[in-house]
Amino acid sequence: MALMTLSFYAPSLRRTVPLTVMLPTDKQLPGQPGYQNAAPYKTLYLLHGVFGSNYDWLSGTRVRRLAQDANLCVIMPSGDNKFYCDSPISGDMYGQFISEDLVKFVEATFPVSRRREDRFIGGLSMGGFGAIVNGLRHPETFGAICAMSSGLIKKRVINSVDEPGRDLFTRTQYATMFGLKDAAQFENSENDYDKLARRVARRAKKPIFHLCCGTSDSLLSVNHDFRDLLVDLGYDVTYEEWDGDHNWKFWDEAIEKVIAWLPLSKAQKGVSSENVGKV
Repeated sequence: MALMTLSFYAPSLRRTVPLTVMLPTDKQLPGQPGYQNAAPYKTLYLLHGVFGSNYDWLSGTRVRRLAQDANLCVIMPSGDNKFYCDSPISGDMYGQFISEDLVKFVEATFPVSRRREDRFIGGLSMGGFGAIVNGLRHPETFGAICAMSSGLIKKRVINSVDEPGRDLFTRTQYATMFGLKDAAQFENSENDYDKLARRVARRAKKPIFHLCCGTSDSLLSVNHDFRDLLVDLGYDVTYEEWDGDHNWKFWDEAIEKVIAWLPLSKAQKGVSSENVGKV
């Protein structure tokens, strides 16, 4: 698996940003000369959590080997602590960066497929939030959404206060990050994942979902709520939970399940809301 870290200019952020890419162009099968040619590759845009970076998935999981075995290109950007959303207030347009600049750069630079059905977006915690919101805001771009231990923090944002230390962010920081005059306006905003799910449910082509969360994770109940909403709206959903917490042990197990679930070389699996495992 070829591994590279590079930088490129992102117009939406008006600066040069780092990027880590895994690409199986150097894969060689035993007893066969030369490289295995499987291009154009399907692509997973994989987002890190809060306090993380574009190196997190590599250092915390077996994603490199798993992606190589699956002939999958994995794109790992850096999202800082911005929840991968747009804020006209601060000028941090991370939603545009993920869904537009990044995809255009990757597809202009690497031998990857440009088909919607071959683009997947996923992430953990804050990255799970980012994958859900950007995947639903751009259903014409991403065919599958894989969200692990998703930071579905709508109630936390709405009920936040301006006292530092009471939460990861203050009420003012939440408002600025999500481009709102007040954090209470998150409900029904363009980053409200429930609103987005209802809106996209009316489309003929909707992304398929893989959701998972550990049974000891404090975010378990909000992940249950979002799972149930998707099922009620008629999305194709695979949901899994098992003994685990909000940590890399769980996410290492999760990325293995996610890559096994993705529609890669095999025919796309029929994923039905009737198969959702509810605990």
